[in-house]
Amino acid sequence: MRDPENIAAIIHVLRQDFGDDIARVMLTNGMTLAALIDALFGSSLLNRDAVKLVVGALRSGDFIVTPEFGQPSHLKYIYDRPKSLHVVDVAIMTPDRRVIASTDIRFRLAVS
Repeated sequence: MRDPENIAAIIHVLRQDFGDDIARVMLTNGMTLAALIDALFGSSLLNRDAVKLVVGALRSGDFIVTPEFGQPSHLKYIYDRPKSLHVVDVAIMTPDRRVIASTDIRFRLAVS
């Protein structure tokens, strides 16, 4: 694992939100990025800390991300309202300028 603290924080939030069994299934069988975002942003974490966990999950290599687009060229943050710093969703802009929504991105914990 490249970032065990990030993974531990994500597991903690998933267990609180869904329980141990469902969290385990989500991590091993996969989940959408939108499901993780909903769990993290709905938790007691500060918004900026939840965003850091999402970014860390995408960039760490600890998760298998599909579709495979390599290193995201740009993360696009969707805010609550204009001029707000409250992030509500994350999308990815690929090198070929496609935007992939969080509902279309699946990932699961890589087993080493």
